[in-house]
Amino acid sequence: MRLHWSMRTVLLLLFLISISGCEDNTKQTESPAPPVGNEVKSDLSGTIVMMTNRIDLIENGTFQGYADQFKLKYPGANVEFEGLSNYATDILVRLSTKDAGDVLLLPVNLPAKELDYFFEPLDEETTAGERFPSFSTYEGKRYGVSTGTTTVGIVYNKRAFEKAGITSVPRTLDEFYEACAKLKQAGVIPLYMNYGAVWPLREWGNTLVNYMAGDPEYLNKMVNEDSPWQLDNEWGKSISIARTLISKGYVEDELFSNNWEISKTKLAKGQAGMYLVGNWTIRQVLDVGASPEDIGFFPFPYDNSDSHYAPINSDWFMGVSKYSKNKELAMAWLNFFVKETSYKDDWGFLPADGSLNPFMPQYQEFLSYKPKLLDPTVQSDAFIDIANRAKLSFWSGDYIQELLAAPDLQKAFDELNAKWKEARAETQVASQP
Repeated sequence: MRLHWSMRTVLLLLFLISISGCEDNTKQTESPAPPVGNEVKSDLSGTIVMMTNRIDLIENGTFQGYADQFKLKYPGANVEFEGLSNYATDILVRLSTKDAGDVLLLPVNLPAKELDYFFEPLDEETTAGERFPSFSTYEGKRYGVSTGTTTVGIVYNKRAFEKAGITSVPRTLDEFYEACAKLKQAGVIPLYMNYGAVWPLREWGNTLVNYMAGDPEYLNKMVNEDSPWQLDNEWGKSISIARTLISKGYVEDELFSNNWEISKTKLAKGQAGMYLVGNWTIRQVLDVGASPEDIGFFPFPYDNSDSHYAPINSDWFMGVSKYSKNKELAMAWLNFFVKETSYKDDWGFLPADGSLNPFMPQYQEFLSYKPKLLDPTVQSDAFIDIANRAKLSFWSGDYIQELLAAPDLQKAFDELNAKWKEARAETQVASQP
């Protein structure tokens, strides 16, 4: 049975382990792991564990296939995998107990200043060509490399659109609502929100507000405000769209069930019409039976303007645990996974080099609508600090679920603003000498 931890508990654990990590550094000097890069070392041996959010790729044998390829290069090496269904939250607990495997995805809500407590710095060869150089970095050291590049939009089933009499993709918010109404009338779930799975709801929160504003610094600028949640700003607009879809019955009925896997099959069969997700989902929908020509992808029309922004984001960053007992082998696997496996191409990520010439026809369709692509900015430690103090898990979707269910959105915003204001005041006090 998987334990569920409150964010208060997780943060307390993080604080305690951060302190213990500092104390350990004063008591002993740990020899740094030698740089590995792409160098072949057949004498590397042992067993390491990789922590991942991709449980599906463990179950279908994809990751084991990569491990088998790795073993051809390092015959004495074995790689095992452990998946976490709610990775963003669960990995913090695992890190706090120093039981987070050898290679893992970096928590997105971990302040950069704490990276050194949990992760090994990477050598220049490992990080060469990294598309997101400002991420996973502290005081000139890199602690993670990107596992892929993504954008966010509407993944849709073309056959479902045809069944509903929709002849072209919606280019405005009003047209989007009209398409939802037609899909519902045709007996198709207009948009599968995956409310019960929780984590997909983050697309309606920190992901969407950043690019709706056309400002990748939108969240970071919240540190200068006591009341960033307002009905008439991007937060209000984004959450109101989602609430409208729920109130009109344009989403799945079984809201409180975690039907992520089921929803992919429904979209593949045309029983559901749309997702608001990253392009990485396309491959998963194809893998459960959809024909490639039936699945399309277009920018989310979040208002009635003529053009819309869309984000260019990194997927998870991957690094080596500071507590690994076999760091040299872990570094070798990290390099192999990111640079030599077909992971990025196989699972629908965009080109790592920024060429924006992907082979996926769905992304070519997406670009044909000429969205304004917005490069990302790393979340500042100041933002992460306030968010953690306010007990707001921006990257898990939990608070979005609460906002969508709130009887009074203004009152729910007021409660968030009160938490944010208090946390902001605490950080200001803590920063004083």
